[in-house]
Amino acid sequence: MSRLANKTALITGGTSGIGLETARQFIAEGARVAVTGTNPKTIEAARAALGDDVLIIRADASDGAAQKTVADTIEKAFGKLDILFVNAGVADLRPVEAWDEAGFDRSMAVNVKGPFFLMQALLPILGNPASIVLNTSVNASIGMPTTSVYAATKAALLSMARTLSGELIDRGIRVNAISPGPISTPLYSKLGLTEEGAKTMANGVLAQVPAKRFGTPSEIAKAVVFLASDEASFTVGAELQIDGGMGTL
Repeated sequence: MSRLANKTALITGGTSGIGLETARQFIAEGARVAVTGTNPKTIEAARAALGDDVLIIRADASDGAAQKTVADTIEKAFGKLDILFVNAGVADLRPVEAWDEAGFDRSMAVNVKGPFFLMQALLPILGNPASIVLNTSVNASIGMPTTSVYAATKAALLSMARTLSGELIDRGIRVNAISPGPISTPLYSKLGLTEEGAKTMANGVLAQVPAKRFGTPSEIAKAVVFLASDEASFTVGAELQIDGGMGTL
């Protein structure tokens, strides 16, 4: 298919998991793609998986000032941008008493500050029409223990999807959000859990999912493709929950 033919796209956190799979599907749909990442190993793996035509930018999603450099790189390579998928994020899960200011600030920087200033920096080169998709989380809408800060960051992004929609639609820029539930990605391996701890956590999460399984990156990427495409031209400020029914409980 070619739903994204002649479009340019940037995917933050596009070297693994949902971002990498979305990059694959964007390319298959005809888009010219750039991805950001920070881990040298996943950057090289993404380069091998996606091919030499993909622009890979090493960038720290938490650094507000660095987002202007990302925007400048995109402008130099593409001239303009049609699609932005804000996917880079960190899931730091702790009971409330275990939080310190440094950890709190990092979660806010990666999940909220960086995305906001990236969108700001890209405004001059975003096309008319253009599509921004923010990767939030079902955790923004449910009260899961140990997710207080993570859920707050995702709730902030979800709010931005609504408020920026009202602000940017006159420029032809649509802003929407996806809110995944538990997805089988490397994110869970980054939580620092033992194998037994990870298994216990997975079983606890699955007990809250009516579909009785984890979702796949491909299922999320398909939704992002839709929101990025002209098929969603009348979809503005929407949240698409892709969570196996978890948010309905």
